[in-house]
Amino acid sequence: MLIRSTWTLSVSESTILPRSYNLELVKQIHQQLGLEIGGEIPPISYSGIIGYYSNSKDFLTLYPEEFYQLSVCGLQDVAAKAIAHFNFAESLELFGAKFNVINREDEITSYEELYTTLVGNEPEPSRRFDLQFITPTAFAQGGTNLPLPVPNLMFRSWLERWNHFAPVYLGSDELIAYLSNAVMIKNHKIQTRTWQLHKGFVNGFVGDVTLQVFNRADPLLANVANLLVQYARFAGTGMKTRLGMGQTLINVLREKV
Repeated sequence: MLIRSTWTLSVSESTILPRSYNLELVKQIHQQLGLEIGGEIPPISYSGIIGYYSNSKDFLTLYPEEFYQLSVCGLQDVAAKAIAHFNFAESLELFGAKFNVINREDEITSYEELYTTLVGNEPEPSRRFDLQFITPTAFAQGGTNLPLPVPNLMFRSWLERWNHFAPVYLGSDELIAYLSNAVMIKNHKIQTRTWQLHKGFVNGFVGDVTLQVFNRADPLLANVANLLVQYARFAGTGMKTRLGMGQTLINVLREKV
């Protein structure tokens, strides 16, 4: 089971949060879900509170005329079922701030359904993918972090999570090598942005990235690329997705070959 649950929130008055609020909110959500925080590959991705705010050095100010969103995704059955049965009731409280819960939307599927629809049924390949990175995204590179949308790093991130949780194994280094030579960045409009953690911060990129699959690419492997891209809206991209980084939205445009 896979789930992406998105709550629409509002505040009744101007509200101040510390910029490092994410760790506390993640702990609170995990506690309410009855799940442990941990594991090398987390079974949950989380968006943080998305929307318009002003910021000072250490604090964010949110406004009553705005709407905010919070997404939590479950990547395996236990986490997904916990999220499906969970709700914030009428409000979410954090550091003395109160968020009103306006709406909830759920997107529910499964690994088997995604694989059958996008690969097993052998659909006409999608060869262009429009991705929107709505929270800072970066990749761990040894002792440093890379805040750039490098295709092979994006696919490796998605594949690692897919192979860890899905019943259908897709491959490893050979698949990444093939996709690295079959997919290019067609265009992008990105900028760097910092993501505050409990101690310190991480630089990541946000914005729009279009990936293009070459016409010469094998249709089956083009469909595998599409599968991994579609999976990104649940799994997120890159590092620290359990703490709000790497949230990824997808808009696929089909192109006939």
